[in-house]
Amino acid sequence: MSDVTQLAQKLTDLHDSGRTLVLPTVWDTWSANVAVSAGFEGLTIGSHPVADATGSADGEKMDFKDYLRHSQVIMDSVSIPVSVDVESGYGLEPAELIGRLLDAGAAGANIEDVVHSESKRVRERQEHADYIAAARQSADEAGVSFVINGRTDALKFGTDVFADPAEEAIARMKLMEQAGARAVYPVGLSTAEQVRRFVDAVQIPVNVTAHPVKAHGAGNLAELGSLGVRRVTFGPLWQIWLAELSAAELAKWVK
Repeated sequence: MSDVTQLAQKLTDLHDSGRTLVLPTVWDTWSANVAVSAGFEGLTIGSHPVADATGSADGEKMDFKDYLRHSQVIMDSVSIPVSVDVESGYGLEPAELIGRLLDAGAAGANIEDVVHSESKRVRERQEHADYIAAARQSADEAGVSFVINGRTDALKFGTDVFADPAEEAIARMKLMEQAGARAVYPVGLSTAEQVRRFVDAVQIPVNVTAHPVKAHGAGNLAELGSLGVRRVTFGPLWQIWLAELSAAELAKWVK
């Protein structure tokens, strides 16, 4: 547990640094080590790109044992902290989820409010906060400064589900912060105005998904930093960009 304790503390320190922390989203040992070679100090493993890389389906359709084993191979290949996207928890109780993540060497996890294994139902505000609080308690009891990134898809669902998606997302962010999340991830931020509003709503880092080449609707890394963004990930966008670029170049060799 000592290694994961140190890695989790390192990831916590990076979140507390006040800098804009960029955690490239990787899917295998190759992509992880490319990111390490580029100089990044931490990584995230995304369920979406892992599913695409392994011929599986996203949305908690991968067997968790297989997904965690795949993630552990990635984590074992690098010496920097890695956070694992566990979607809504794969149907596991928080204590079991955290225990298995720590055993695998994860320094953090992304936990969302859409329960894919239950017909994609959306957890109630307090239900999701309670899940995160229980996960926080389990990590604390293990003596690990585990970094929970609490995700909400309220903006993504829009008015089909919520009367005021932005207010709903902010309310969920605040509850997740109170529950012990060390970062929050409101999926769907697209403008500088939106980003500023959400950043100002909480004290902990707000995660923004950016494209490694095209950046974000709110700007490039420096501009995101000026808006107060303190955590950036790539989601599946790095993998998608590589695939598109490779396909275009490889097509030149097809007669």
